Amino acid sequence: MYRNGEIKLYREGDLGAVFQNTYQQIINVIQSKDENYILNVSENEFAEYLIQNKKIEFPKLHFEDIYIDKYEKEIPAEWFSGSFDVYSGNKYKRDLIIYHIPFSGDIYVLANKAVSGFSISGSTTVGVDKDSITVEIVNFYNDPERIKTSFADQKRYILFDYDLVEKDCKSFNDGLLDFAVKHIRERKDKILKSNDLMASLGVPLKKKKDVSTTFSVPKPELRKKIKIEPKVYEDKFNPEPTLSFGDYQEILRIINDVGKNFERMPSTYSNKGEEDLRDHILLTLDPNFEYGSASGETFNKKGKTDILLRYKSDVVFIAECKFWGGKSQYFKTFDQLISYLTYRDSKTALVLFSRNKEISNVFSIIEKETKNHPNFVREERQTAANWKNFIFHLDDDLNREINIAVLTYHLPNLN
Repeated sequence: MYRNGEIKLYREGDLGAVFQNTYQQIINVIQSKDENYILNVSENEFAEYLIQNKKIEFPKLHFEDIYIDKYEKEIPAEWFSGSFDVYSGNKYKRDLIIYHIPFSGDIYVLANKAVSGFSISGSTTVGVDKDSITVEIVNFYNDPERIKTSFADQKRYILFDYDLVEKDCKSFNDGLLDFAVKHIRERKDKILKSNDLMASLGVPLKKKKDVSTTFSVPKPELRKKIKIEPKVYEDKFNPEPTLSFGDYQEILRIINDVGKNFERMPSTYSNKGEEDLRDHILLTLDPNFEYGSASGETFNKKGKTDILLRYKSDVVFIAECKFWGGKSQYFKTFDQLISYLTYRDSKTALVLFSRNKEISNVFSIIEKETKNHPNFVREERQTAANWKNFIFHLDDDLNREINIAVLTYHLPNLN
């Protein structure tokens, strides 16, 4: 295909069909899995398995390694300009200068269709051989400058399409994991709802309409390794009460409101200890929910945790409050929090108070080092500069993923 002498290496519709075909392959595998597998499998591990080899290996053009050769070919009279004495229908031998642009990756991502060449009317042909894009230029005038100019034009046209397709492919690759996780979750939700399980209903936490503000803190305005298909070691999914994601976010929002209030009132809170700060958070959480109870310093599994929310006899939310003590202490706090958790406790928070003069250094360590923890699975979308969201797994069960929100507040000493 060409337009005013331009080479068009790519049609949007064709690449869109490649994308849609990949999406459908992922959905088909998700839909083919047994219900118990979907309900028990680690969403992220299964998603990573599904997308392996699905990302587009976008070709890289190696202009620094261009080389040329030539051969003789019979050229139709119609390709010659009017200044040549040629006869229509005849062919005449001319040298073809061939520029080879080496590439690595899947070059046919750039092609109109799976063929080995692209043509342009006139004296230039662009093609593809096994390891390079070729630009063939007919040597009509034996003029090096004309040949150089012709190649420079073709290179510009190639790069124009190349950049457009690269952006589309990058966007596709970047979104593939989220796409797979989304459809795994959708199937899981559908299974839970169709079976009317408690786990699909979530804990019915409701905001009280008559919450007394007497005890509340004033509220501010608001190269890849091969992935093996993950195995599931349970034959049957056992429904457990679980906190809905919406209620989880509401709890975190309340904690964040309290923490921000600590920062706004340094004379009141900067010299408080962990227990005092935790108690202020509890005083706001406990009266805000109609079902469930909030408590502090409660035994759970291997030790005492700072904040628990219960639904009947089940713990549905756990938070640990700590003063920032550097990377080593940060990891120990993660270990401590994870050690408290059972498979029911899937939504948690780590609330950090920093007395450091510069809070930006703390944010930087959290950003860079969290992924190095052995239980780290992935980072979710950041809510705010001080509020990051992570997925970890339990020590003894790779299939059990847990949400851990890290909320950090700046409480420098005023002395």
